[in-house]
Amino acid sequence: MILRKIQAGSCRAWLSRVSLRQEQCLSSSVPSQPVPPLAQTLQGYLRALEPLLPPEELSHTRRMVQEFSRPGGLGAQLQEGLERRARTTKNWISPWWVQWAYLESRQPLPVHSNPAISLPRRDYNGWRSQLVFASKLIAAVLDFKAKINTGQLPVEYMRGKPLCMELYPLLFSSCRIPGPKHDYIAHHGRSRRTPTHITVVRNYQFFQLEVYNSDGSRMTESQIHSQLLRIRSQSWKTDKEPMGILTSEHRHTWGQAYNRLLKDKLNKESVRLIETGLFSLCLDSPVMRISDEKYASRKAAQVLHGGGTFSNSGNRWFDKTLQFVVGEDGSWGLLYEQATAEGPPIATLLHHILDYCEKPDPKRAPLVPLPMPKKLYFNIGREIKRDIEHAKQNLDILINDLDVNVFNFKRFGKDLPKQHKLSPNSFIQVALQLAYYRVHNEVCPTCDIVSQRMFRGGRTEYIRSPTNQTLKFILAFDDPSVSREAKVQLFREAVDAYAALTDQALKGHGIERHLLGLKLQAIEEGLSIPKIFMDTAYGLATHWKLRTGQVPANTDSVMCFGPLVPDGYAICYNPQADHVHFSITAFNCCEETHAETLSLTLKDTLCQLQELLQPTV
Repeated sequence: MILRKIQAGSCRAWLSRVSLRQEQCLSSSVPSQPVPPLAQTLQGYLRALEPLLPPEELSHTRRMVQEFSRPGGLGAQLQEGLERRARTTKNWISPWWVQWAYLESRQPLPVHSNPAISLPRRDYNGWRSQLVFASKLIAAVLDFKAKINTGQLPVEYMRGKPLCMELYPLLFSSCRIPGPKHDYIAHHGRSRRTPTHITVVRNYQFFQLEVYNSDGSRMTESQIHSQLLRIRSQSWKTDKEPMGILTSEHRHTWGQAYNRLLKDKLNKESVRLIETGLFSLCLDSPVMRISDEKYASRKAAQVLHGGGTFSNSGNRWFDKTLQFVVGEDGSWGLLYEQATAEGPPIATLLHHILDYCEKPDPKRAPLVPLPMPKKLYFNIGREIKRDIEHAKQNLDILINDLDVNVFNFKRFGKDLPKQHKLSPNSFIQVALQLAYYRVHNEVCPTCDIVSQRMFRGGRTEYIRSPTNQTLKFILAFDDPSVSREAKVQLFREAVDAYAALTDQALKGHGIERHLLGLKLQAIEEGLSIPKIFMDTAYGLATHWKLRTGQVPANTDSVMCFGPLVPDGYAICYNPQADHVHFSITAFNCCEETHAETLSLTLKDTLCQLQELLQPTV
């Protein structure tokens, strides 16, 4: 049975069985995303700076904000421009956000951008069972796609309100295309001839696998399985160049290599088949096992980046919107490209896969001969060979620099905060701030991702922390002169303050996207960037040393992604009723950050917070 409850960022969503055929009339009830009042955003911005800045710097920034917000001034002009944009576009910020945050970013997609979801290991070991499960997974994804196409996918609800469903059709036959200055997204699912194939990659070799019969029916699991056996028999040679490694490069570098690659007609055809495919399936060799304790971390890292050029990194095409990873050892997961895909829709897809995998194959295989899966060939000249070698070196450096620590905190889950009438997400956010302070003796700029899909075309917002209430609690927590009762009260105030910021963001009144919109509106109007965005305070407050996100899933899965800044962490967590899955990443090149140290401190901090609320003595 599919668990219909999903968590989107910092909030909970309930799925309701309303046909997507009704989405057209529902979309009128999915409101447009509001432009928050300027004064409200600027007040929120100053409040967010208070725990981070010394008084003299804060006074300087206050003066800049006052100048920006004076009646008839630049702030009012830009606000008017945003409100005008909101009246004439489906969503005033989402296209800008996708362009600015993703498509104009030049950083490599693995680690820096594409999130991975690692799921519980399947109960098998060996390539035969790997292919059986992979066949089931492909059939499940095709079944999910059919529900989208036929309008049977339930529209999701959050707090009684429908969510925008427009991302779902875009998950399939989509790919990011590298460009010299910025990338773009190619959607092939709505073309006149909708693609009917997926891409399967094993031993760095790519294959086009048709997954529909000539009459348009979906292939059965047994048909898919027989085709995967054929692919395996054709993919033994491992002396092939790992073409997929090229997609792991810096975007400008990959853009140049991409143009060189496509000059050859054979290469162009192979690349186009990968890009237009419904999705990709990566058949990986086993994760290298060191110990059971470290296996979860290795497994998550394997999905995230492939484990390196001597492991499975050549089995990826990082530009592809959806990539499913199935290992010989039972490890599996999903990697997605964020310009088109986001956590909550991906979670719904994973719920469907897990539900489907519990059922027997409903269809018998028709007795028809199947065409041989098409192997994709590449002509690799001297320049492309050089590009691949550079990409291999750079990816291995990146992978070796990333420290991944995944653990399951089993002492309690989200039921404990609920028993004390506290928001589970806000509880964990305050715990993260306290753990970070204990390791680094300071609080830091933190962003927590929250969904904006309650608005038409909405994507995400950042909730900023720490708050003043969190800082007060942190300073009091290890002070023996403060009573337990006072600490409990300060803790409640910190959790409630964060919950209030969450509610504000869910109403479309978060500050981060609004500030970005004001900055981009100035650029749009050909104006100089306003001084408040050139202020050192703005740079400091957006140097996100903690990038956090609650996993939008009710399965025992864990999401994993890299830090946003070299001296930061990325923390993802998935709270279940009586346990919480965490992933923490940091870069080894920074001497101050250490994922395992923060993990141990976080475990200890959570136990002490439980003791604070439920003293055993």
